Formats: sequence, structure tokens, C-alpha cells
Amino acid sequence: MDTIATRIEHAAKGMGTVRFMTGAEPVEMTWGELHTKAKAMAAALQTRGVNRGDHVAVLGPTTINLVTSMQAVWLCGATLVVLPLPMRLASLEEFTRSTRNRIRLADSSCVLVDNDLAPFLTIEDGDPPVYLLDDLAAASESADDFIRPDYHRDDLFVLQFTSGSTSEPKGVQLPNHLVAANLDAIHEAAEVDTAVDVMVSWLPLYHDMGLVGFCILPMSAGIDLVLGAPQDFLGSPGRWMEWISKYGGTATAGPNFSYVLATRALNRSKETLDLSSLRIALNGAEPVDPNSVRAFVEAGARHGLRPEAIFPAFGMAEVCIAGSFPIPLTGMETDIVDAEILELEHRAVNVDSDHQNAREIVKLGRAVPGLEMRICDPVSGEVLAEREVGELLIRGSSVTTGYYRRPEANADLFRDGWLCTGDLAYMADGQMVMCGRIKDLIIVGGRNVYPQDVERAVGGIDGIRSGNVIAFSVEGRGGKEAVAVVAETRADDREIVLRDVHEAVLVAVGVPAKEVALVKPGTLPKTSSGKLQRTLCKEQFLDQGLELV
Repeated sequence: MDTIATRIEHAAKGMGTVRFMTGAEPVEMTWGELHTKAKAMAAALQTRGVNRGDHVAVLGPTTINLVTSMQAVWLCGATLVVLPLPMRLASLEEFTRSTRNRIRLADSSCVLVDNDLAPFLTIEDGDPPVYLLDDLAAASESADDFIRPDYHRDDLFVLQFTSGSTSEPKGVQLPNHLVAANLDAIHEAAEVDTAVDVMVSWLPLYHDMGLVGFCILPMSAGIDLVLGAPQDFLGSPGRWMEWISKYGGTATAGPNFSYVLATRALNRSKETLDLSSLRIALNGAEPVDPNSVRAFVEAGARHGLRPEAIFPAFGMAEVCIAGSFPIPLTGMETDIVDAEILELEHRAVNVDSDHQNAREIVKLGRAVPGLEMRICDPVSGEVLAEREVGELLIRGSSVTTGYYRRPEANADLFRDGWLCTGDLAYMADGQMVMCGRIKDLIIVGGRNVYPQDVERAVGGIDGIRSGNVIAFSVEGRGGKEAVAVVAETRADDREIVLRDVHEAVLVAVGVPAKEVALVKPGTLPKTSSGKLQRTLCKEQFLDQGLELV
């Protein structure tokens, strides 16, 4: 039977390799060598009572032991629950609380934890047992002791918690056959060549893009993988491009902010890299800024980067990851529309780039094989015509079966067999164009103000940390909605920055900001995957809990 575990077994017979870039020196091994380690660890887990159908939570930074433990869980026929790491040291108390909450919500039968993180897991009566990754890797069991269970296509493969950018995290159920279907869709839509492609990633393995796209896919297909850790990239963003150059990377991915950091690193670098091998530079997980993309292309030009390699895409945990892809090596395509008509009439009408109300939005490709997309009126459910803005609905071969033990959330998740994404979008020439989240919309004087437009405009101001701006609605005069902006800054002259923010908001969306709060760097609330948390930021703003400069 075709399951991810059987694909892993088959891939282990090939010559594909994985290079771990963490630590003092890279460590390279074949997928077959990692598979042998994983079978030994799976035998150790079986000795400790882990069986098919159990839910196993795993917590740790990107290491050989972490990736081995993940495969070991799958080989046992168990469900993997990857727990996120803390974003900041200052949030350790919140990290401990949220970790315990996820372990409980997932009905975890045990927890596998990196030795350095074990002290942050407070164990109480009734909690599942905790096993250290180092101990499991050094256990006496061997690969020969592993007892292979019967795998089934309907077994729950991954319980992936949503990021919690707009609400409390929910466990997305991803059975074997759904993950397999999405991997097949990625393989086809991205024109993957297992014998040639080299995937390069620093993405966290607790986030679906890193887990499915840049761990499960290469592991189950035997594709060469160069794997770093988020802290490696954030500590020195230039490493990402250096890895691509050194190992001939053909496919990589990151959110928009990571390409901004990579651009700065490329512009500062005195070395000449070779980025000519790169054919897919996937930009997703947060709104794609066309100006940031163009800056990255310009910075990479002297290193051989092909503009056609830019690959803006859409994905979400509820479809296993890949939702819509462009055709490889077609580069970034944008749609220039009248922002006023978009906001007032919810229609995307093309205008010239020099039009006074011009807004440029990036096209995110077409639904990957096996999925269908349509745009509907969020209230009536009526299917809308091309270029009419409404809620994005998806159905098909890799759509989740629902949230784990959340019947009230599942009732709102589906409509007539279609997944309701909560995203506002429209179709243009067959491609999907994302406008924003329904919950995040700011409605001022009958206009739909998209917070991303405000955040992008403010992020370009001198003294404001780009990618560290949050816009949301507050109550204005007469109980009507108004715009509020919270931004991180290191600027000395606060008054100049405040003036520039007010001017930028007015120019960008045609309405003034009622409130502007400047906060200390590194204090804006973000999810474990680095997404801005607008809802939490608004709560902190209203409760006067922000760390103002």
C-alpha cells in the first residue's frame, strides 16, 4: 500500500543525501543511513510503548536527532505532532504554557524532547512520559529490533497546529493519503526532478512549509536536501545564499521578510556567489511585496540569479501545504488595479502603473493538481465572477478532514464540501490573487482598507523596521472603525517618525491613522513561524501592554 512510510522505505534505497548545516561542521549522510538510524530509534520507541495510532509530540531545534525522531514516529505508524520553539527568550514562560497546551490538545501519548529544552517542560501528574532525544539515539535497540507495523492510507500522519496568527492554534488533521496527494501535486506542479534537484532550507520543521515541503518531500522521494536551522539563517542571513551557491541549490523557500534579509546580505557581500542553479525561489507564508522581490532580483543579478526563478505561491496547513503554484521559471507576475474601486466596489479593475490609485498585487499561480479554487461572497455564498473579490474556497485531494476535536470550528470550516479559507481573493487570468484576511479588514467609511497596504507603506519609512509593522482597526468617532498602527523603531527622533507614519498611511490608503504607537525592536507579537499576530497586538494596544519607545 502506498503510504508516506513506504515511500520513505523506497527512497532509503537510493543515493539521495541530506546535509545538516547546524553545528561547527556540516554533516552529510544518505537518506538510507538516516533511515537505519530511524529504524533503531523506532525500535526504542516501540520498547517504550509507542504503537500505530498513538500521537507523539516532538520538541527540538533542527538537528540529526530531531529529523531521525520524526521519521521514527512515522515508522511506528504513529502521528507526529511537532511543537514550535520559542520565538524570543523573553517569552519562555509563554512558551512553556503554550507547549503544555499543545501536548494536551493533541492527546499526546509521549513527548520526545531535545536535552537542552527538557528543563522547560514542567511535568505534572497525568502528563505523558518525556523521553530525551539523546537517550533515544543512544538506546541499545538496533534497526533489526524494529517491528514493522501495517501502514494504512487513512492513518493520521501529522497533526499540524495552525500558527495562531488570528486565533488560538488548532490541530489540523493530515492523514497519510492527503499528505501523499499534496506531495504528488508539488512534484508535478514544481516539475521536480529527484535525480537533479537540490533543495535548500532553513525553515522551521514545526511549520508546514518546512515540515511538508522541505522535509517530508525530500525524505520520501530521495531528493538531495541541504538543511539548516532558523537561528542559522537569522544569525547570518547570507548563509542561505551561500548554501545555495556551494551545493548547487535548485529549490528553496521562505517568507517575504527572509528575502529582504537576504537582499541586504547580498548587497553587503564582497564575495561572488553562483546562484544560477536556482530555479525555484518560493515566496510564501506571508504577503508577497513586489518591491522586495525586485530588490532581491537586482541584488542577486551579479551572482547569476535568474529573475524567472522567483516563485510566489500560496499554501496553508489545511491543504497539507501547497495550494497554488505558478509555472516554474515564469518569474513574478503582478496585477495592477485601481485601489479605490477594489476597496469600495470589491472589484479588481486594471489600470496603468502611473494611475493615481494604482495598487500592485502579486499573482500566486493556479491551484495545484488535485485542488480546485473558487471565489464566493462571504455572506451569501454566491460564486463570484473573475476579478470580483470574495472569500477563497478550496476543495480536492489534499484538503484536511478537519480540526482535531474541534466540532464548533469544523462547522465553520466547510461549506457544501468546500474549505472556507477566511482569505479574501480574486481570480485574474486563471491565477489566484490574494487581498488579505477577512478578519483583518479595516472598514473605514465604506472602504475596505487592507492592513497589508498600511504595513507595507509604513515599513518603507526610514527608522521603521521593515516587516515589523502591524495595522488594525480601533473604534473611532461615532463608534465607527479607524486605523491604528504599531511599528518597531530604533530611530532617535520619534516626532519625525510619527509624522512620516501619518503621512505614509494617508497616501497609501486615503484615510489617516487615528492612533500610532512606536514600540521597541523585537517586541511585536509573532507566531512561532514568525507571522505577525494582529489580534494579540490589538489586545496589547487596548490594554496598554505594548513596550513603547
